[in-house]
Amino acid sequence: MKALTVVALQSGSAEVRDVPDPAPGDGRLLVEAVALGVCGTDREIAAGEYGWAPPGADRLVLGHESLGRVRSAPAGSGFGAGDLVVGVVRRPDPKPCPACAHGEFDMCRNGEYTERGIKQLDGYGSALWTVEPDYAIKLDPGLAETGVLLEPTSVVAKAWDQVERVGARGYFAPQRVLVTGAGPIGLLAALLGAQRGLDVHVLDRATGGPKAQAVKALGATYHSTPVAETAERLRPDVIIEATGAASVVFDAIGGTAAYGIVCLTGVSTGGRTISVDLGAANRSMVLENDVVIGSVNANPRHYTAAAEALKTADPAWLNSLITRRVPLDRFAEALEAKPDDIKVVLTFGS
Repeated sequence: MKALTVVALQSGSAEVRDVPDPAPGDGRLLVEAVALGVCGTDREIAAGEYGWAPPGADRLVLGHESLGRVRSAPAGSGFGAGDLVVGVVRRPDPKPCPACAHGEFDMCRNGEYTERGIKQLDGYGSALWTVEPDYAIKLDPGLAETGVLLEPTSVVAKAWDQVERVGARGYFAPQRVLVTGAGPIGLLAALLGAQRGLDVHVLDRATGGPKAQAVKALGATYHSTPVAETAERLRPDVIIEATGAASVVFDAIGGTAAYGIVCLTGVSTGGRTISVDLGAANRSMVLENDVVIGSVNANPRHYTAAAEALKTADPAWLNSLITRRVPLDRFAEALEAKPDDIKVVLTFGS
Protein backbone atom coordinates (compact mmCIF):
# COMPACT_ATOMS: atom_id res chain seq x y z
CA MET A 1 0.00 0.00 0.00
CA LYS A 2 0.98 3.65 -0.38
CA ALA A 3 2.02 5.73 2.61
CA LEU A 4 3.41 9.23 3.10
CA THR A 5 6.68 8.86 5.01
CA VAL A 6 9.63 10.95 6.19
CA VAL A 7 13.06 10.34 7.64
CA ALA A 8 12.84 11.95 11.06
CA LEU A 9 14.78 15.22 11.41
CA GLN A 10 15.74 15.20 7.71
CA SER A 11 14.37 18.04 5.62
CA GLY A 12 13.14 17.18 2.13
CA SER A 13 12.76 13.47 2.90
CA ALA A 14 8.94 13.31 2.51
CA GLU A 15 8.05 10.58 0.03
CA VAL A 16 5.10 8.37 -0.86
CA ARG A 17 6.38 4.81 -0.55
CA ASP A 18 5.05 1.28 -0.79
CA VAL A 19 4.87 -0.21 2.68
CA PRO A 20 3.43 -3.55 3.85
CA ASP A 21 -0.32 -3.70 4.40
CA PRO A 22 -1.16 -3.74 8.11
CA ALA A 23 -2.45 -7.04 9.44
CA PRO A 24 -5.55 -6.71 11.63
CA GLY A 25 -4.99 -8.30 14.98
CA ASP A 26 -4.56 -7.64 18.67
CA GLY A 27 -8.17 -6.53 18.76
CA ARG A 28 -7.61 -3.61 16.37
CA LEU A 29 -9.84 -2.13 13.71
CA LEU A 30 -8.63 -2.28 10.11
CA VAL A 31 -9.50 1.02 8.44
CA GLU A 32 -9.42 2.22 4.82
CA ALA A 33 -8.18 5.81 4.66
CA VAL A 34 -10.55 8.42 3.22
CA ALA A 35 -8.66 11.64 3.90
CA LEU A 36 -5.83 13.12 5.90
CA GLY A 37 -5.67 16.68 7.14
CA VAL A 38 -2.38 18.57 6.81
CA CYS A 39 -1.35 21.20 9.36
CA GLY A 40 1.67 23.15 10.53
CA THR A 41 2.87 20.20 12.58
CA ASP A 42 3.13 18.04 9.44
CA ARG A 43 4.95 20.80 7.59
CA GLU A 44 7.44 21.20 10.43
CA ILE A 45 8.09 17.46 10.60
CA ALA A 46 8.58 17.38 6.81
CA ALA A 47 11.03 20.28 7.21
CA GLY A 48 13.08 18.19 9.66
CA GLU A 49 12.34 20.37 12.68
CA TYR A 50 11.18 17.47 14.87
CA GLY A 51 9.45 14.09 14.67
CA TRP A 52 10.51 10.65 15.85
CA ALA A 53 10.25 7.35 13.94
CA PRO A 54 9.09 4.18 15.71
CA PRO A 55 11.91 2.37 17.55
CA GLY A 56 14.05 0.46 15.06
CA ALA A 57 12.46 2.11 12.00
CA ASP A 58 14.15 4.41 9.50
CA ARG A 59 11.05 6.31 8.47
CA LEU A 60 7.91 7.69 10.11
CA VAL A 61 4.49 7.49 8.44
CA LEU A 62 3.11 11.02 8.65
CA GLY A 63 -0.41 12.08 9.50
CA HIS A 64 -2.42 12.68 12.66
CA GLU A 65 -5.64 14.26 11.30
CA SER A 66 -7.32 11.08 10.08
CA LEU A 67 -10.59 10.00 8.51
CA GLY A 68 -11.38 6.47 7.38
CA ARG A 69 -13.95 3.69 7.01
CA VAL A 70 -13.75 0.48 8.95
CA ARG A 71 -12.99 -2.54 6.80
CA SER A 72 -13.07 -5.06 9.65
CA ALA A 73 -13.58 -4.89 13.40
CA PRO A 74 -13.34 -7.40 16.26
CA ALA A 75 -16.59 -8.80 17.60
CA GLY A 76 -17.87 -6.83 20.55
CA SER A 77 -15.76 -3.76 19.74
CA GLY A 78 -18.76 -1.53 19.06
CA PHE A 79 -17.61 -0.94 15.47
CA GLY A 80 -18.62 -2.52 12.20
CA ALA A 81 -17.61 -2.53 8.56
CA GLY A 82 -18.43 0.78 6.89
CA ASP A 83 -18.33 2.89 10.05
CA LEU A 84 -16.76 6.31 9.60
CA VAL A 85 -13.96 6.73 12.15
CA VAL A 86 -11.12 8.96 13.28
CA GLY A 87 -8.11 7.78 15.27
CA VAL A 88 -6.99 9.51 18.46
CA VAL A 89 -3.45 10.90 18.18
CA ARG A 90 -1.82 10.51 21.58
CA ARG A 91 -1.15 7.38 23.65
CA PRO A 92 -0.27 7.37 27.36
CA ASP A 93 3.27 6.70 28.47
CA PRO A 94 3.87 3.09 29.54
CA LYS A 95 4.99 3.83 33.10
CA PRO A 96 2.50 5.66 33.42
CA CYS A 97 2.66 9.12 34.99
CA PRO A 98 -0.23 9.95 37.39
CA ALA A 99 -2.11 11.92 34.72
CA CYS A 100 -1.83 9.13 32.15
CA ALA A 101 -2.87 6.58 34.78
CA HIS A 102 -6.11 8.51 35.26
CA GLY A 103 -6.88 8.69 31.52
CA GLU A 104 -5.68 12.29 31.17
CA PHE A 105 -2.82 11.45 28.83
CA ASP A 106 -3.21 14.74 27.02
CA MET A 107 -1.86 16.15 30.31
CA CYS A 108 1.13 13.77 30.49
CA ARG A 109 3.58 15.08 33.09
CA ASN A 110 6.80 13.27 32.14
CA GLY A 111 6.72 13.60 28.34
CA GLU A 112 6.92 9.84 27.74
CA TYR A 113 3.69 9.75 25.72
CA THR A 114 3.71 8.69 22.05
CA GLU A 115 1.73 10.17 19.16
CA ARG A 116 0.56 8.78 15.85
CA GLY A 117 2.43 10.44 12.99
CA ILE A 118 4.54 12.57 15.30
CA LYS A 119 6.35 10.70 18.04
CA GLN A 120 7.42 7.04 17.82
CA LEU A 121 4.18 5.75 16.29
CA ASP A 122 3.35 5.61 12.59
CA GLY A 123 0.60 7.98 11.62
CA TYR A 124 -2.59 7.68 9.60
CA GLY A 125 -1.07 8.74 6.27
CA SER A 126 -1.46 5.35 4.58
CA ALA A 127 -4.09 3.69 2.43
CA LEU A 128 -4.87 1.30 5.31
CA TRP A 129 -4.29 1.72 9.01
CA THR A 130 -5.17 -0.02 12.23
CA VAL A 131 -6.31 1.46 15.52
CA GLU A 132 -7.36 0.15 18.92
CA PRO A 133 -11.13 0.46 19.52
CA ASP A 134 -10.48 2.55 22.65
CA TYR A 135 -8.66 5.09 20.45
CA ALA A 136 -11.20 5.17 17.61
CA ILE A 137 -14.05 7.70 17.45
CA LYS A 138 -17.17 6.85 15.44
CA LEU A 139 -18.58 9.72 13.40
CA ASP A 140 -22.03 10.53 12.10
CA PRO A 141 -22.34 9.36 8.46
CA GLY A 142 -23.12 12.95 7.47
CA LEU A 143 -19.48 13.86 8.18
CA ALA A 144 -18.11 11.77 5.31
CA GLU A 145 -16.76 14.92 3.61
CA THR A 146 -15.70 16.92 6.66
CA GLY A 147 -14.93 14.43 9.43
CA VAL A 148 -11.23 15.03 8.81
CA LEU A 149 -11.76 18.21 10.84
CA LEU A 150 -12.37 16.17 13.99
CA GLU A 151 -8.81 16.19 15.33
CA PRO A 152 -8.37 19.99 15.24
CA THR A 153 -11.89 20.32 16.66
CA SER A 154 -10.90 18.04 19.54
CA VAL A 155 -8.08 20.46 20.37
CA VAL A 156 -10.51 23.36 20.78
CA ALA A 157 -13.08 21.17 22.54
CA LYS A 158 -10.39 20.58 25.15
CA ALA A 159 -9.55 24.30 25.24
CA TRP A 160 -13.17 25.18 25.95
CA ASP A 161 -13.38 22.38 28.52
CA GLN A 162 -10.37 23.85 30.32
CA VAL A 163 -11.76 27.39 30.16
CA GLU A 164 -15.05 26.25 31.67
CA ARG A 165 -13.33 24.23 34.39
CA VAL A 166 -11.21 27.22 35.38
CA GLY A 167 -14.21 29.53 35.23
CA ALA A 168 -16.11 27.23 37.58
CA ARG A 169 -13.75 28.22 40.42
CA GLY A 170 -16.26 31.00 41.06
CA TYR A 171 -19.16 32.76 39.37
CA PHE A 172 -18.64 32.47 35.62
CA ALA A 173 -21.12 33.59 33.00
CA PRO A 174 -19.08 34.64 29.95
CA GLN A 175 -20.82 36.60 27.24
CA ARG A 176 -18.09 37.56 24.78
CA VAL A 177 -15.10 35.67 23.37
CA LEU A 178 -12.27 36.94 21.21
CA VAL A 179 -10.38 34.38 19.12
CA THR A 180 -7.00 35.50 17.83
CA GLY A 181 -6.12 33.72 14.60
CA ALA A 182 -8.46 32.51 11.85
CA GLY A 183 -6.70 29.29 10.90
CA PRO A 184 -8.48 25.96 11.47
CA ILE A 185 -7.97 26.05 15.24
CA GLY A 186 -9.22 29.62 15.53
CA LEU A 187 -12.25 29.11 13.31
CA LEU A 188 -13.22 25.89 15.04
CA ALA A 189 -12.80 27.59 18.43
CA ALA A 190 -15.16 30.26 17.11
CA LEU A 191 -17.64 27.57 16.05
CA LEU A 192 -17.71 26.10 19.55
CA GLY A 193 -18.08 29.58 21.01
CA ALA A 194 -21.04 30.26 18.72
CA GLN A 195 -22.59 26.92 19.70
CA ARG A 196 -22.36 28.09 23.32
CA GLY A 197 -24.42 31.14 22.46
CA LEU A 198 -21.57 33.61 23.00
CA ASP A 199 -20.89 36.87 21.21
CA VAL A 200 -17.95 35.68 19.08
CA HIS A 201 -15.22 37.87 17.63
CA VAL A 202 -12.30 36.63 15.52
CA LEU A 203 -9.14 38.58 14.73
CA ASP A 204 -6.67 37.82 11.95
CA ARG A 205 -4.19 39.69 9.77
CA ALA A 206 -6.11 38.95 6.57
CA THR A 207 -8.47 41.75 5.62
CA GLY A 208 -10.83 39.53 3.64
CA GLY A 209 -11.05 36.23 1.80
CA PRO A 210 -12.28 32.82 2.98
CA LYS A 211 -11.33 33.33 6.63
CA ALA A 212 -13.38 36.49 6.98
CA GLN A 213 -16.24 34.87 5.08
CA ALA A 214 -16.19 31.84 7.40
CA VAL A 215 -16.37 34.07 10.47
CA LYS A 216 -19.29 36.07 9.09
CA ALA A 217 -21.11 32.85 8.13
CA LEU A 218 -21.03 31.87 11.80
CA GLY A 219 -22.80 35.08 12.71
CA ALA A 220 -19.58 36.23 14.37
CA THR A 221 -17.63 39.47 13.89
CA TYR A 222 -14.34 39.62 12.03
CA HIS A 223 -11.53 42.04 12.91
CA SER A 224 -8.15 42.80 11.35
CA THR A 225 -7.24 45.65 13.73
CA PRO A 226 -4.38 45.34 16.29
CA VAL A 227 -5.01 42.92 19.15
CA ALA A 228 -4.56 45.40 21.98
CA GLU A 229 -6.88 47.91 20.33
CA THR A 230 -9.53 45.28 19.58
CA ALA A 231 -9.40 43.75 23.05
CA GLU A 232 -9.61 47.16 24.73
CA ARG A 233 -12.75 47.94 22.73
CA LEU A 234 -14.42 44.55 23.24
CA ARG A 235 -13.29 43.66 26.79
CA PRO A 236 -13.91 39.95 26.17
CA ASP A 237 -14.53 37.54 29.03
CA VAL A 238 -12.52 34.82 27.26
CA ILE A 239 -9.71 34.97 24.73
CA ILE A 240 -8.69 31.87 22.78
CA GLU A 241 -5.24 32.57 21.36
CA ALA A 242 -4.53 30.49 18.25
CA THR A 243 -1.58 32.18 16.53
CA GLY A 244 1.41 31.57 18.79
CA ALA A 245 2.81 34.94 17.68
CA ALA A 246 4.65 36.39 20.68
CA SER A 247 3.29 39.93 20.39
CA VAL A 248 -0.26 38.64 19.94
CA VAL A 249 0.12 36.32 22.94
CA PHE A 250 1.25 39.14 25.21
CA ASP A 251 -1.50 41.50 24.09
CA ALA A 252 -4.05 38.71 24.58
CA ILE A 253 -2.84 38.06 28.12
CA GLY A 254 -3.65 41.62 29.08
CA GLY A 255 -6.76 41.90 26.95
CA THR A 256 -9.65 40.41 28.90
CA ALA A 257 -12.21 42.03 31.13
CA ALA A 258 -11.72 41.53 34.89
CA TYR A 259 -11.93 37.89 35.99
CA GLY A 260 -11.09 36.90 32.44
CA ILE A 261 -9.54 33.72 31.07
CA VAL A 262 -6.97 33.48 28.29
CA CYS A 263 -6.39 30.05 26.77
CA LEU A 264 -3.22 29.72 24.71
CA THR A 265 -3.46 27.09 21.96
CA GLY A 266 -0.88 28.40 19.47
CA VAL A 267 2.69 27.13 19.76
CA SER A 268 5.24 29.93 19.52
CA THR A 269 8.49 29.83 17.58
CA GLY A 270 11.52 30.29 19.82
CA GLY A 271 14.38 32.72 19.27
CA ARG A 272 12.29 35.87 19.00
CA THR A 273 12.18 38.52 21.72
CA ILE A 274 9.83 41.39 22.51
CA SER A 275 9.99 44.03 25.20
CA VAL A 276 7.18 43.74 27.74
CA ASP A 277 6.26 45.26 31.08
CA LEU A 278 5.85 42.13 33.18
CA GLY A 279 5.28 44.15 36.32
CA ALA A 280 2.23 45.85 34.86
CA ALA A 281 0.96 42.57 33.45
CA ASN A 282 1.36 40.86 36.82
CA ARG A 283 -0.38 43.71 38.63
CA SER A 284 -3.32 43.58 36.26
CA MET A 285 -3.69 39.80 36.46
CA VAL A 286 -3.55 39.73 40.25
CA LEU A 287 -5.90 42.66 40.83
CA GLU A 288 -8.42 41.38 38.27
CA ASN A 289 -8.28 37.65 39.16
CA ASP A 290 -7.29 36.84 35.57
CA VAL A 291 -6.11 33.40 34.50
CA VAL A 292 -3.83 32.31 31.64
CA ILE A 293 -3.74 28.61 30.71
CA GLY A 294 -2.06 26.59 28.00
CA SER A 295 -3.87 23.78 26.23
CA VAL A 296 -2.67 21.24 23.67
CA ASN A 297 -3.78 17.87 22.31
CA ALA A 298 -6.94 16.09 23.50
CA ASN A 299 -8.15 12.83 24.97
CA PRO A 300 -11.11 10.67 23.83
CA ARG A 301 -13.76 12.62 25.72
CA HIS A 302 -12.72 15.75 23.83
CA TYR A 303 -12.90 13.88 20.53
CA THR A 304 -16.40 12.77 21.46
CA ALA A 305 -17.42 16.35 22.27
CA ALA A 306 -15.86 17.48 19.00
CA ALA A 307 -17.78 14.83 17.05
CA GLU A 308 -21.04 16.16 18.50
CA ALA A 309 -20.05 19.74 17.65
CA LEU A 310 -19.33 18.83 14.03
CA LYS A 311 -22.53 16.79 13.77
CA THR A 312 -24.61 19.83 14.71
CA ALA A 313 -22.63 22.35 12.63
CA ASP A 314 -23.72 23.62 9.21
CA PRO A 315 -22.24 21.16 6.67
CA ALA A 316 -21.70 23.93 4.13
CA TRP A 317 -19.75 25.95 6.70
CA LEU A 318 -17.54 22.97 7.54
CA ASN A 319 -16.91 22.36 3.84
CA SER A 320 -15.82 25.98 3.44
CA LEU A 321 -12.91 25.35 5.83
CA ILE A 322 -11.41 22.75 3.49
CA THR A 323 -9.96 25.07 0.89
CA ARG A 324 -7.88 22.46 -0.98
CA ARG A 325 -8.22 18.71 -1.54
CA VAL A 326 -5.08 17.12 -2.99
CA PRO A 327 -4.48 13.48 -4.02
CA LEU A 328 -1.88 11.65 -1.96
CA ASP A 329 0.60 11.47 -4.84
CA ARG A 330 0.64 15.29 -4.92
CA PHE A 331 1.51 15.58 -1.25
CA ALA A 332 4.14 18.26 -1.91
CA GLU A 333 1.35 20.68 -2.81
CA ALA A 334 -0.32 19.99 0.53
CA LEU A 335 2.90 20.73 2.40
CA GLU A 336 3.06 24.21 0.88
CA ALA A 337 0.92 26.64 2.83
CA LYS A 338 -0.80 29.37 0.82
CA PRO A 339 -2.22 32.62 2.22
CA ASP A 340 -5.86 31.73 1.60
CA ASP A 341 -5.58 28.15 2.82
CA ILE A 342 -7.61 27.23 5.86
CA LYS A 343 -7.37 23.44 5.78
CA VAL A 344 -5.60 21.36 3.12
CA VAL A 345 -6.62 17.70 2.90
CA LEU A 346 -4.92 14.75 1.23
CA THR A 347 -7.36 12.31 -0.36
CA PHE A 348 -7.08 8.56 -0.88
CA GLY A 349 -8.55 6.36 -3.58
CA SER A 350 -10.12 7.37 -6.89
